[in-house]
Amino acid sequence: MNEIINRVVSNVKLEEGKQVIQNQLIDIYFNDGISTKKLARKNMLPIPVVSAVKKEFVKAGLAVQNIGMHITGKGKLVVEKELGYEGIDKYLYMKLMENPWGEHKELYDIKEQLSRIFINRPEADVSIDQSKCTVDTAIKRAILCLKYSSLIGKQVLCVGDDDFISVAIGFLLKRLFNGKIPEKSNTLVMDVDERILSYIRGVANENGLPISCVYSDFRQPILEYYKGNFDCFFTDPPYTLEGMKLFLSRGMDALKKEKGLTVFFSYGHKSPDIELEIQKCFINMGLTVCEILSGFNAYEGAQIIGNTSQMIVLKTTTNSHASVVGSFDKPMYTGEIRKTVRLYSCTQCGKVFKVGKSERYYTIESLKAAGCSKCENRSFRLFNKNKI
Repeated sequence: MNEIINRVVSNVKLEEGKQVIQNQLIDIYFNDGISTKKLARKNMLPIPVVSAVKKEFVKAGLAVQNIGMHITGKGKLVVEKELGYEGIDKYLYMKLMENPWGEHKELYDIKEQLSRIFINRPEADVSIDQSKCTVDTAIKRAILCLKYSSLIGKQVLCVGDDDFISVAIGFLLKRLFNGKIPEKSNTLVMDVDERILSYIRGVANENGLPISCVYSDFRQPILEYYKGNFDCFFTDPPYTLEGMKLFLSRGMDALKKEKGLTVFFSYGHKSPDIELEIQKCFINMGLTVCEILSGFNAYEGAQIIGNTSQMIVLKTTTNSHASVVGSFDKPMYTGEIRKTVRLYSCTQCGKVFKVGKSERYYTIESLKAAGCSKCENRSFRLFNKNKI
């Protein structure tokens, strides 16, 4: 069946890529009798281009034209079996696609489950720029993946996942397919933190979620086995240009060599000059900005970025490539580049402690774990921060 879609792609030679053609067939599947004009609007394509794709669908027996477009039995088979939509809750899918950020009672159970899971996530390791997003943000990211047709029937990669986006994706898929997730939908988590990987593995096994985990130190190239295998990736990298380039590059290595694939890139709001440097990085890597959602991500704590960050949706092009090749031995985390010593005072006795890379306590988490050496209290207040 897949050769049918490939034949349509070959005949139309659409510059936007294969995914756009698949999306049009999916739109016909979910919107019986959809007009050419509406198809064009939904896919942001000129009407003549959509008409050309429609003709190929009709020629291939995937759809028929009769006061709008209608899916055929053959077309339904392609969407359900090849693209992975068999058994989907059509009502919920349409509801999420039409109003992705609304309050949906169908997702309340997911929110409750994630809340119980998220509360036990490992403490954020600030030495490697970890900051945990909220439950609502995790669900929004999963829905965004759905909105961009990068979820169902896709191989999704998380380049770092202290936010547990893989888990949110798994639960959303489970809800969309009434507990029976299609085999074609899978998520892989790459992370350097074994605590994160271990907890996600446990959650996935306990809840039957299609998630795999692999230890990855992004200072080293990803394994050859994973290169060129994924349809999209999420990353919320260190908020340094060096870290951003590295995480994006490892994700790019893992993506299939196709144009029109999606990258979900979360990053702090920066000054115009730094934003310019960020966008230069995108251009140098052959990535185009599709959408910028300011304030999209909310985090627990993370005062350094004001508890929020932007979501930048990127698309691959014919010229997309990794900018970092091979091993990486430069500083990339915030603490490595802008070294600081933070002064914390015990909330009970007032004793002051230094926290920093060259100090006894590397992170606030290590200080909390040890407790105050004077009164054994484990609560501290930041009152000063000095650059080294």
